[in-house]
Amino acid sequence: MSTVPETIRNRLVDGFQLDSLWAEMMGLEPSDTKEGSLRLVADLLNRAGVSYALIGGMAMQIRTKEPRTTLDIDIAVPRFDDVPRAALLAAGFEHAGRHAHRDNWRAPPGGLRAAVQFSAEDVGIPDAVAHAELTELAAGLHMRVAMPADLIVLKLAAAAEPRRRPSKRQHDLADIVALMEEYPDLRTPETLARLRAVRLALQALDEG
Repeated sequence: MSTVPETIRNRLVDGFQLDSLWAEMMGLEPSDTKEGSLRLVADLLNRAGVSYALIGGMAMQIRTKEPRTTLDIDIAVPRFDDVPRAALLAAGFEHAGRHAHRDNWRAPPGGLRAAVQFSAEDVGIPDAVAHAELTELAAGLHMRVAMPADLIVLKLAAAAEPRRRPSKRQHDLADIVALMEEYPDLRTPETLARLRAVRLALQALDEG
């Protein structure tokens, strides 16, 4: 298990502080953040022995410098059968629907009911789970976090998805650039070529 440097731990704290500001703006309790939900999900997954990776916005909070908040907790698992449904239900989570590559849940009542999204059986998921690093993110909070290279693969796949909203696809591209800035060795010719291809597709969509 690795322990992240204090500066990286602070990124997660910054994200929770942004959660509080968002909650205050929405008329909710400013103390409401995703921390409670995240700890609950982490404990549940680790106890169940599930192979998983923290991905999405929360992984970006950990892997990049830019402070940010996100509404969701995104978890990758190899197969939908790996989602610990019984344990989630027993812990008070509410199932919120299933899509082609996503199984959606809502955290239990009693605070910010964060959306918990399990992604499976899609491009990049198996490698993201296989390479994920069990990390002590804070006192008592241990999670398997996707590696930067795998986050780029997932972000490229999301940005190339034509059914995804253009605004979200642009956000995916910005995340890829942020990851390459933080980890220059990931700025490979192949990644740059794929990035250009997706940008051109989005540009054609705007012009059309």
